[in-house]
Amino acid sequence: MLQLSYIIVILYAISILLVFFYSLAQFNLLLNYLKSKKTKDESPQFDFSNAEEIPYVTIQLPIFNEKYVIERLLTTIAQLDYPKEKLEIQVLDDSTDESVIDTATLIQQIAATGIDIKQIKRTNRSGFKAGALKEGLVYAKGEFIAIFDADFVPQKDWLYRTVPYFKDPQIGVVQTRWGHLNRNYSLLTKIQAFALDAHFTLEQVGRNSKSHFINFNGTAGVWRKECILDAGNWESDTLTEDLDLSYRAQLKNWKFKYLEQVETPAELPAIISAARSQQFRWNKGGAENFSKNAIRLVLSKTTGFKTKVHGILHLLNSTMFLAVFVMAILSVPVLYIKNKYLQFDAIFDILIFFVISSLLFFISYWVTFKSLHGGGYKNFLKYTSMFFTFYTIVMGFSFHNTIAVLEGLIGKKSEFIRTPKLNIEGLKDKWKQNSYLSKKISKNIIIEGGLIFYFLFGIYSAVLLNDYSIIALHFMLLTGFSFVFIKSITDNH
Repeated sequence: MLQLSYIIVILYAISILLVFFYSLAQFNLLLNYLKSKKTKDESPQFDFSNAEEIPYVTIQLPIFNEKYVIERLLTTIAQLDYPKEKLEIQVLDDSTDESVIDTATLIQQIAATGIDIKQIKRTNRSGFKAGALKEGLVYAKGEFIAIFDADFVPQKDWLYRTVPYFKDPQIGVVQTRWGHLNRNYSLLTKIQAFALDAHFTLEQVGRNSKSHFINFNGTAGVWRKECILDAGNWESDTLTEDLDLSYRAQLKNWKFKYLEQVETPAELPAIISAARSQQFRWNKGGAENFSKNAIRLVLSKTTGFKTKVHGILHLLNSTMFLAVFVMAILSVPVLYIKNKYLQFDAIFDILIFFVISSLLFFISYWVTFKSLHGGGYKNFLKYTSMFFTFYTIVMGFSFHNTIAVLEGLIGKKSEFIRTPKLNIEGLKDKWKQNSYLSKKISKNIIIEGGLIFYFLFGIYSAVLLNDYSIIALHFMLLTGFSFVFIKSITDNH
């Protein structure tokens, strides 16, 4: 029993320290972010007042069964400001439902206005999104390739604000910041917006400002066609083909340009099943990319040490869920070990590292929240409430995302499951009639229901042992798993 206690305590300590080291990296990105605000961007840009400097651009729109948002997407893209003679639009349509006909009709109407737009259909979905992008690239006329997912609504001047940065021949990608059309729709969308805002400010700017590796986010960005081909083209052996190609391109010494000031609005998953699907794909894909690209990064002779460290931690992003879940599960037996074996008493001070990690995250996210929403006492109170809600619900997703990470690390393959787009602004409360939503309840949800009782037992144990040192953690875990479980059940009925 004592040997088992040693194993539990060691694993518990390691998981807390992993989260701590990750929080230090995030804090370093915060310092980079703050320094970047004092630096004026003097990047060379094309002079678009000179027609000869305006390059040919291909816009790729990879879609699959998007009947609820296809009209909004195509209407928005057709209204982008750019010379028609230097623009083509590829609708990479892998759809298998009736939306194919509606899409074809919309494309005919747009083409009649003089815009070069085509619907490209494949005989099979080989490679899923990566396969569609690769297929379209064969026919693409543009020197630069702009990509938008079906739920994105770029501003009219979007191309004029992004393409000019390719004046620097070393720039392979220009990525913009995501905005959120339905941020305030529900607590779930608010939490997702909060997390994504931190990524698109703190992380992307923090890395890019010091020339560390960043990632193209799959949409709302532009690639230099030459960069895609030089990096080995799109590959579909991971679920996050965007992260994969980003690392392969930067390992070939291509530079990425991140534009925080250019916001590209999009729709957040408003239903928890859609959010779970997206989270699973992102986290599994992240783990797959760690397995695929970490060694290449470490062995790179042209990449600096700091960039390698941040790159490894970037690729390990999703693995933090594994560390959080291990810490959470072991925290209950740890409570009993602490009270039975006095020799372990000192090591439990390691929990202070989790408290420090939480404080570093709190400070870092506040700076990015303030940059988007403003400061002040009221906003700080609003932020504090949102941070702890976010922290709690993220813990509730830890089991689901841990399964994704483990599958990615062991190399278990699965299909690319798209995130259903609901056009929630138009449908409002009618999303339950959406034909793309799955009504199936997975076994993971049942396990999450069991974890509610597990952490309820943890709270009971604190009372039983008269030891309240980690009762706050158990309360957050209980609340987080309850939210995820209840939402997963109620959203299916």
